[in-house]
Amino acid sequence: MRRTVVAAAATAMAVSLAACGSAKESGDKATDTSSKPAADKGPITVGLLLPENETARYEKFDKPLIEKKVSELTGGTGKVVYNNAKQNATTQAQQVETMITNKVSVLMIDAVDSKAIKGSVQKAKDAGIPVVAYDRLAEGPIDAYTSFDNEEVGRVQGQALLDQLGDKAKSGDIVMMNGAVTDPNAALFKKGAHSVLDGKVTVGKEYDTKEWKPENANANMEGAISALGKKKIIGVYSANDGMAGGIITALKSAGFSPLPPVTGQDAELAGVQRIVAGEQFMSVYKPYPREAEIGAEMAIALAKGEKLDSITSGTTVDSPSNQGIPSVLVPVVSLTKDNINDTVLKDNIYTLSEICTAKYKAGCDAIGLK
Repeated sequence: MRRTVVAAAATAMAVSLAACGSAKESGDKATDTSSKPAADKGPITVGLLLPENETARYEKFDKPLIEKKVSELTGGTGKVVYNNAKQNATTQAQQVETMITNKVSVLMIDAVDSKAIKGSVQKAKDAGIPVVAYDRLAEGPIDAYTSFDNEEVGRVQGQALLDQLGDKAKSGDIVMMNGAVTDPNAALFKKGAHSVLDGKVTVGKEYDTKEWKPENANANMEGAISALGKKKIIGVYSANDGMAGGIITALKSAGFSPLPPVTGQDAELAGVQRIVAGEQFMSVYKPYPREAEIGAEMAIALAKGEKLDSITSGTTVDSPSNQGIPSVLVPVVSLTKDNINDTVLKDNIYTLSEICTAKYKAGCDAIGLK
């Protein structure tokens, strides 16, 4: 698959949410967006709560991109107050309490646990602080939501794996390494992948990986190899790049050569380098700049008491606890060795020197990275 990020970004604001199964036009359900702080209470303060630092994207991309956009939208007067929960839902709840106490203008929350955060979202709402669910759809009275088309992520991963297996798809078993059960996105990735893979491959082992941790994926993969046997495993669905790293370590330790195709997500630098080296088959590039920009736009609009129609184009999504949440889902791109130039390099996510270190120079030269 060879698609440009330019095309993805251009269509982001107009993307249909029908593929997600829960999106609908805003006229279907009235949405409570009554949290409207007055715009004359001084500079806008955005409370940004991210879920963990195991995945490189949050500290490297999301945080600085959101800070940059908030500054741009407020003429340099707005500020971002940041905390990372380091995968601890209790810590994140305490961080929300602190943000409420400090009277931030608006909250952007990427929930550690989408269900556990519900009470904290309600407390923010009661305090008159609007909440943007960022990247993961938190429960509770959310005012806005932006993420990627997460079922599509799973479909892209599943289709890439299926295409790579080709005629060998029925010759053995695949292992599915899904994300954490506390992350609603993980369920959507899984659903999307199964929609493509079911009936076309045999899933020998499937895991929900605690906390998305690479070491847990590594242990699960070792268990799958022991249970299925080395000769039977023909491919691995990994929901993200961090886990793919742990999976590939387990495969190498077991003596797999060549390695079976392994999927990923997030286009982490280590994942891109593994693709260059031929160890990881693919990742999913999610245009973080667009997601961050939209999240910041939503946050500033809500802090000013403005409507979101110009941002969301009237589209909404439902959570298990709320309906009609104004939303924008950004399209994603399948990342393989064939389109690294057109994605992460073109968008300046990484430089050529960052990817093509001495260890990976031969691989970079072989696929024509420049």
